[in-house]
Amino acid sequence: MASTADVNPKITKRNVFSLRALQENLTGYAFVAPAVIIILVFGLFPIVYSLYMSLFNWRIRKGDFTGLVNYTKIFGDWGGFAIFIGGLGLLGLAYWLWTRAFKSSSNLIRIMQIIAAIVLIVAGTIMSMGWGKMIAAGDEDFLNSLIITIFYAVGTVPLQLGIGMVFAYLLYQKIHGKEVFRMIYFLPYVTPVVTTAVVFRTIFSSRETSLANILLSWFNAGPLKWLFEPKAMSEVFLGLKLDGIAAGPSLALGTIILFGIWSFFGYNTVIFLAGLGGIPKELYEAAEIDGANGWNAFKNVTIPLLSPVSFYLFLVSFIGTFKAFNHLYVMATPNAQNTVVTASVQIFDVFYAQNNFGYAASQSIVLFLIILGLTLAQNKFLGERVFYG
Repeated sequence: MASTADVNPKITKRNVFSLRALQENLTGYAFVAPAVIIILVFGLFPIVYSLYMSLFNWRIRKGDFTGLVNYTKIFGDWGGFAIFIGGLGLLGLAYWLWTRAFKSSSNLIRIMQIIAAIVLIVAGTIMSMGWGKMIAAGDEDFLNSLIITIFYAVGTVPLQLGIGMVFAYLLYQKIHGKEVFRMIYFLPYVTPVVTTAVVFRTIFSSRETSLANILLSWFNAGPLKWLFEPKAMSEVFLGLKLDGIAAGPSLALGTIILFGIWSFFGYNTVIFLAGLGGIPKELYEAAEIDGANGWNAFKNVTIPLLSPVSFYLFLVSFIGTFKAFNHLYVMATPNAQNTVVTASVQIFDVFYAQNNFGYAASQSIVLFLIILGLTLAQNKFLGERVFYG
């Protein structure tokens, strides 16, 4: 009598292949399971649980279900919030019109640019109106902390990336002792943040005998309060007395921005060095044959080919500034008032000092959504300009 395999060998082979595929899939899932578990437990679960806490009046113990009351307390006027979101939508429309203008015929470019500029002005006006309504009716401290966070991010990220790229390009040249310089530049990043923040707080003390004020005296400049100065830098250095966002960051926040640049430009330098190692030297030789000098080679070869690394560092650095806490908390002084209180510090104060866990959770969810939205926007607007070769 013939066996089953002899009667229908295709079924047996199919079963063997299916069993082998199942074994391979299970092996793959077993390898990724530890990483998935870690992400779920320490990444996604805290976010979901924070969202759950934000819907309750949670003070030490879980209280009554409040729904969106905590979020209403933050934004105050939902109409103002809707107006602000509408302004953001018009801002995106202005960007779309501006980019589409260069893809249109030459006759329409100027017209579309003018329309985009008008839409941009309207968007700014609408966003300002919505923000004013939210400030008047909502949590002014938290909303202002978001502005301070944006000041800190905008003041820190571009400079630390620019300085890191320049230093990386210099260290990539044939110079003596570049290994030592690499170590020196990377040292601030690996030094404990709290320790270096305390040192910076001593250097930028308001005393006339502080190191920063002694350096100013060499240039016949008067002493500054530095970390203890709540006035805006535009008022301190230019004498301009502006109100609101137009005034810009305070001198105390500007000093903390200096610390942020000093701490992280070394890390960016090392990453840029790794990116420079992936650029073929033949490209620089070809540029030199074509008559390009050092600046032209840096502008037309180095910067475009480093754009993937720059894009990555920009995203990571921007997210990091929104989550920064340790050095901000250490360097903040009462004299600086609320001009150095970023969103993370404000959330910690609500959570730790006020013991209002539910409200702190709702603030953290808002901050998370802002970081997510900005990351997606950067990935859209900047990702299109990355050159991958």
